[in-house]
Amino acid sequence: MDPNTDNSMSPKGGVASPTDINSRHGVNFSAPRGFMTKLKSAAKETLFPDDPFRQFMNGERRRDRIVKGFQYFVPLFEWLPNYNLRLFWSDLVAGLTITSLAIPQGISYAKLAEIPPVVGLYSSFVPPLIYAIFGSSRHMAVGTIAAASLLLFQTVSSVVKPEDDPTLFLHLIFTTTFITGVLQTTLGILRLGILVDFFSHSTITGFMGGTAVILCLQQLKGVFGMKHFTSQTSLISVVKAIIANGSEIRWQTTVMGIVFVAFLMATKYVKKKNEKLFWVAAIAPITTVIVGAVFTYIVKGQNHGIQIVGHLDRGVNPLSIHLLNFDSKYLPAVLKAGIITGVLSLAEGIAIGRSFAVVENTPHDGNKEMVAFGLMNLMGSFTSCYLTSGPFSKSAVNYNAGAKTQMSNAVQAVLMAMTLLFLAPLFGRTPLVALSAIIISAMLPLIDYEEAIHLFKVDKFDFLICISCFLGVTFISMDVGLFFSIGLGLLRGLLYVARPAACKLGKMPNSSDLYRDVEQYPVSTVFPGVLIVKLGSPIYFANSSYIKERIKRYIQSEESSGNIIERVILDLASVTSIDVTAIGGILELRKILGKNGKEMSIVNPRKEVMEKLILSRFEEVVGKETFFLSLDDAVAASQFRLSKADP
Repeated sequence: MDPNTDNSMSPKGGVASPTDINSRHGVNFSAPRGFMTKLKSAAKETLFPDDPFRQFMNGERRRDRIVKGFQYFVPLFEWLPNYNLRLFWSDLVAGLTITSLAIPQGISYAKLAEIPPVVGLYSSFVPPLIYAIFGSSRHMAVGTIAAASLLLFQTVSSVVKPEDDPTLFLHLIFTTTFITGVLQTTLGILRLGILVDFFSHSTITGFMGGTAVILCLQQLKGVFGMKHFTSQTSLISVVKAIIANGSEIRWQTTVMGIVFVAFLMATKYVKKKNEKLFWVAAIAPITTVIVGAVFTYIVKGQNHGIQIVGHLDRGVNPLSIHLLNFDSKYLPAVLKAGIITGVLSLAEGIAIGRSFAVVENTPHDGNKEMVAFGLMNLMGSFTSCYLTSGPFSKSAVNYNAGAKTQMSNAVQAVLMAMTLLFLAPLFGRTPLVALSAIIISAMLPLIDYEEAIHLFKVDKFDFLICISCFLGVTFISMDVGLFFSIGLGLLRGLLYVARPAACKLGKMPNSSDLYRDVEQYPVSTVFPGVLIVKLGSPIYFANSSYIKERIKRYIQSEESSGNIIERVILDLASVTSIDVTAIGGILELRKILGKNGKEMSIVNPRKEVMEKLILSRFEEVVGKETFFLSLDDAVAASQFRLSKADP
């Protein structure tokens, strides 16, 4: 039997009629759902795709539901009841390790933001405590992040220079952190994590690479021991500043910087070769700080141009809620900085937490993470902290150190409090060149040229998004590069909407009901007089004309090769939605086909699409007999009509 017609035969051996087909599998033309029902379904799918409240619908006692509610909204109550001493020892080791990294990083990144170094230490005390209560990731380590620190400085300094009014500048940094906290908490409560998805992998790769370049360039001031430098971050501005102030370069600090960077990169190489020696790279920054401070003290480095951090006050975080400044003169810059850094830190933190959760098969909820980040930044703005998130380097150290639960962040907070109470003044002797070396060594691995090469090989548009962000950040500014890359990503999405996927289908040999793209599977066979077109995306006003023209070109292509098309079958199984303009476009296509003696059939529209077709009376215009449940039914009906027309 011919494989192209084996499913179109009736039980008696003849060609099956449409009545036989519809009696076996009738298309559902039931009345559309009401507006509120559809709205509720769409809102649930958009905001609650993971069905977070399913655990409360099991019919338990009211007390059990309350307990589950506390466990859902406050993850601490979920893991703490099962906590034991064995887990604590693992978290204690991890907490000690990340604290040794948090001290130099806190001081270094605070210097990037041009705020007092002790604020960087404050930011590793209160926020980790908040995250230990509300965070869902077991391996996330909370702390300040370099990119956000520099972005904060760059944006806020556009209205107030830190050297002109350091007090006001610091207050605006606290206000920016408050706005970031409000934004992140709101996004988490409203479950709008979909916004973070606009930061594609290509954008993040380009942004982190460009940020790493300008961060390394900014640290040349500390490495060279220069007192005058540019506040701008672009490559050209930094080069001009070095040339203009070249007479300030001190060979003593330059040698120290090169030695420190070489030492730190060597420890990273050791860790890369043997993951069990992760602790070597983890303690390297604090070792650099201690060695640098001792060396500077012994040789009286300040007399040789080696600059130090300066005095650090002893004591834990003072309240800063009364220092928040919402003056309309500064509010636009503060809002801009809060929104950009807030969304950027969310994208990085959620991606990192998700990657560890996949590796370890542990729970991770992106919306809970948003709430946790938001609350820790809100509380941080009230307690002299600035923006914090889950930096990759710190979280990776936490994971490799054996962290089992969020308790490692609580351990970090306690150890940081002890440092602030008893050891803070000692770190005031840290040479700035040591901090610059720490930042450079942390940033160099973020220039992921291998990933850029991979993007170029796989997808040229993804590479364009990545390289545009990299060049924009490096040569213009961080926010311009970021927005330009996001704009290209949105443009790509619009192109996908305006030019949706469509393909001609043919039936695979020796199969009962398998239809595939004829270009991808040339062995598939087409039916004489029949054109099957599969549409693979939503149909809107922006693409309805394109789809109409695309189908007309398919017909011309078939007929130019000798296959005179008499029936067009549209497979709508993959069309998730349709609008009124698109429905009108399909009706126009049907009229054009009718004038040329051709007919059209519709196969398997989804529920949402069918409801729109029924409400627009589409099925009354084209006739219910043109709707089919499967491609086999549509092909069989087409062959039946063709056989009746041409015996």
